[in-house]
Parts: sequence; structure tokens; C-alpha cells
Amino acid sequence: MRVLIVEDERRLARSLAQGLGAEGFAVDVVHDGREGLFLATERDYDLLVLDIMLPGMNGYRICAALRAAGDETPILMLTAKDGEYDEAEGLDTGADDYLTKPFSYVVLLARIRALLRRRGGGAAPVLRLGDLTLDRSARRVERAGEEVALTAKEFAVLEHLAGRAGEVVSKADILEHVWDFAYDGDPNIVEVYVSVLRRKLGAGLITTVRGAGYRLVDRAG
Repeated sequence: MRVLIVEDERRLARSLAQGLGAEGFAVDVVHDGREGLFLATERDYDLLVLDIMLPGMNGYRICAALRAAGDETPILMLTAKDGEYDEAEGLDTGADDYLTKPFSYVVLLARIRALLRRRGGGAAPVLRLGDLTLDRSARRVERAGEEVALTAKEFAVLEHLAGRAGEVVSKADILEHVWDFAYDGDPNIVEVYVSVLRRKLGAGLITTVRGAGYRLVDRAG
């Protein structure tokens, strides 16, 4: 899942990015409202974490502009303000949720996951593909009834493939959704993670489609 954080408090933004990155999210961070609006309209995000008080353009205006353009990406607003009118204004402009600083990171993470589940239109948090079970909420994977320990990034790669089981997913697509836009390392990192997943999950689950990408074999049907 790809998240954009628009927050001018650099220390907080860095902390949030590190925390979400450790959970397997691909995170981009900007500190200016106009830049945030530009990225939100030019790139594909699963969720926006949007501060209200921003240089260039405040969060209310960013949210209103996105909704006016028909962008339904979930928005979680952050603010140092505290009051029912501030919250009402944020929600009235189209925000999906609202969190007042200071807040618990655990609560923030729970709100983000709830918004992502809601965006999925009630999609089941547990994916079952043959003898593979992937629990998105618990971040737990089992194959043939045995738990498989995965790192956050390994889980993110598998989750992206499992969400499109049976389809061919390109290396570029995996990079785009699992690594952030600032990543400028070797794109073959995807091959490394797929190789690790094959070793941990067993052969035959993830196949290579030469010149096109990878396919997680859907044995559920």
C-alpha cells in the first residue's frame, strides 16, 4: 500500500514514515501543501495523511480540491487544533477521518488500516488461495496450516501478488506499490524478494512469466 504524508513538522513526518515503512507501507513525504496536492493528483496513492496547517496551501483546501476533482482516495487529517468545529470542517471538506495531535502511533495505524479496509469495499481481511492463507489485519501468513514468518517488506510483496492472484504482475508494478518513489536502488530487488518468498512458501506458488512479471497461482478455484 502506498501512503502520502503531507506534514510540515519534519520530525513527526520522518517518524511516521519510518513507522509505516516498518509496517510494509511505501511512504512518500512532502512538507508543503502545494507540493502535496501536486503529488496527490499526479501519483496513485492508497491513502493520504494530511496535516491541516501547512505552508503554501492548508489541508482543508487540498482535501476540497481533490474531492472536487472526483478523487476518492481516503484522507486522514492531522491537526494540532482541538475542537468540534475544526473536526467538522475537516470532515465537511471530504476527509474520511480526523486525528488530533498529540496522538498514539498505535491509534494512527489502526485508523489507517480501517480506512484501507473501507476503501476495499468490505474486502475480506483474510485471503485464502488454496492452502495459502494471508491475514491482512494480523499480518500473518500460513501455508498448509503452518505459519510462515515474513518480514514487513516480504509480506507487502506477497500481499500485492495475492490481491491480484492469477494475474501477471510486472516488476515495475511491484516496485511502484511496495517501494516508495524515492527508491533509486537496483530494480532487481524485486527478484530477490520473490526468491525469498519462494524459499519460504515452497515452489510452485509464484511463477515467472518471462518478459512480463510474476503470477501468484490461484489454486482456490
